[in-house]
Amino acid sequence: MPKQNSRAVQLAGLGLAGVGVSHFVRPQLFESITVSAFPRDTRQHIYINGGIETAIGLGLAAPKTRRLAILGTVGYLAYLAGNVARNR
Repeated sequence: MPKQNSRAVQLAGLGLAGVGVSHFVRPQLFESITVSAFPRDTRQHIYINGGIETAIGLGLAAPKTRRLAILGTVGYLAYLAGNVARNR
């Protein structure tokens, strides 16, 4: 992978990790987004999603764990999409 692409993925991972941490700092920002996938215990799921996004972001930022983090991202998106579809 070219160094420029690697740097971009690293920055994107750190950005995602920052968004994940913000779920804990300002959870109310994520309520309107999260409620469609998790109408019950929404706040708890905001924290769970924040933890997952932080872990995936840090995984993307580190070259050694990037492939695993990409697989985790696919699983996480499927998990979210399934919950949105189920709760419509």
